[in-house]
Amino acid sequence: MSTQKRNPRAIKVIGHRNPDTDSICAAIAYSRLKNILDPDRPCKPCRAGLLNRETEFVLDYFKVPVPQLYTDVSPHIRDVDIRPAKGVDGETSLRQAWMTMRDQELDTLCIVDEEQNLKGVITVKDVATANMDGMDPHSLEIAKTSYQNLLDILDGTVVVGDVTGKVVEGRIIIGSGSAEQIEKSISPGDIVVVSNRAESQLAALEMDAGCVIVCASSKISRTMQMLAEEKGCIIISTQNSTYVTGQILSQAAPIRHYMTTGNLITFGLHTPVEAATRVMATVRFRYFPVLDDDGKYIGVVSRRNMMNLHKKQLILVDHNEKSQAAEGIDQAEVLEIIDHHRIGTLETDGPVFFRNVPVGCTCTIVYQMYQENGVEIDPSTAGLMLSAILSDTLMFRSPTCTPVDERAARELAKLAGVDLEEYADNMFTHGGDVSGKTAEAVFNGDYKIFTSGDVRFGVGQGSYMMEKNRKAAQTLVGPYLPEALAKQGLDYIFYMFTDVRNSGTELLMAGTGAEELVEKTFGTKVVDGVANLPGVVSRKKQMIPKLINAIKLEQE
Repeated sequence: MSTQKRNPRAIKVIGHRNPDTDSICAAIAYSRLKNILDPDRPCKPCRAGLLNRETEFVLDYFKVPVPQLYTDVSPHIRDVDIRPAKGVDGETSLRQAWMTMRDQELDTLCIVDEEQNLKGVITVKDVATANMDGMDPHSLEIAKTSYQNLLDILDGTVVVGDVTGKVVEGRIIIGSGSAEQIEKSISPGDIVVVSNRAESQLAALEMDAGCVIVCASSKISRTMQMLAEEKGCIIISTQNSTYVTGQILSQAAPIRHYMTTGNLITFGLHTPVEAATRVMATVRFRYFPVLDDDGKYIGVVSRRNMMNLHKKQLILVDHNEKSQAAEGIDQAEVLEIIDHHRIGTLETDGPVFFRNVPVGCTCTIVYQMYQENGVEIDPSTAGLMLSAILSDTLMFRSPTCTPVDERAARELAKLAGVDLEEYADNMFTHGGDVSGKTAEAVFNGDYKIFTSGDVRFGVGQGSYMMEKNRKAAQTLVGPYLPEALAKQGLDYIFYMFTDVRNSGTELLMAGTGAEELVEKTFGTKVVDGVANLPGVVSRKKQMIPKLINAIKLEQE
């Protein structure tokens, strides 16, 4: 059985949901490194969510395309072996359709037009049913069968007439009786099957038959041919006997007449395998058409194909917790994890390359890997990694920042050809601009979900150089927090509005008991729903550990 020829599938390098600048830039920079070190195993950068305004600025500044969006990495139809069964023309005869099914070991054929638009499907059962209906002498006429189909299945030769573009317009008559009997049974336009008996051929012509099929390569006199020309009757000669011709003639009918056209079950390349499998279990069909992104037919899949799916291969950057990963992570194959956060809840089926370093940014780790492998860093890649380090360390103000991060950033700034301080100020200013954005868009700009025991909570963060941008973001996002809490089914949501220049955060929150939890955790007062946290700028180091410890104490 032939199957679709598969090109090497690109390994997807992907960050967390609601990606920040580090998540996106690390995916791009690490993909570039992997493709240099091992070009036979191509990698491509991806993203698990929409870009925030800061990241949009970075990619635009360094002229880097936006990575492809993958919010769900569970297997889809494109991840199985799609069988490239060629679509057939609707004028194909029933006999040719059956022979194709037999030769290709298929029980379903897909009928398409010249542009590969799916018009219908026909199964072995349909062919068998049509063959039984073939006992109706009107079957070829009803199906508007072309004379070309007759020639094909009879392996016949046109002796008189032109069959181009002509269709059958009469019954099938087997002229096996006497001339008198034949004359009584024929109506104008009928197809008459005769042998070598001249009187039978003459009787068919005199009764204005539309076509006379002469079997067993019998002789057709010149007189008979002239009479046929005069009456506009087509004469076809075939080597088949009268019996065989009578048996197979109805199989010349075109499959378009018998194909199923309504309520077709088709799958697209992005149809989840799980959903497709559920549909397959509800019907008795064996093969199902697959359409590409333009709606064109490309092949078929069966239940057997679902058993041989190819899981998406992933390299995770800037996260290692299931709650932060793209949907369907359990059904994907994780090959590597490059991260700088705490080790979380993600489990893998087998051992993976896991590099977790306590630095301020994933791109600092990627920078180290470039150096370790002696790979030159081009200006574009240097600019991306610089941007990620500046973003994650808040331009070296965050307590998560290490000397390693700062040294890497200053070296990358040289390679990128930018003034570090000037570029950072520009990046944060653009990133903090919330004009024209919805509350949900700002909320999701940099937002992650965490778990502590039975408690699930979300923590978002926006970092702002300009006071007016920070206040505008708070005004926009604050009223949205209760809605987000209900939508995500969490216990708490906390959102950090961080003042980069003055190294402090105003924290907003939602959830029953959230204010009391913040007051106990940080020893402060929540006033009008806002907690002022001087010196707190790091979600990873100053916010998450304290919240998790406080929640654990409450659960004891």
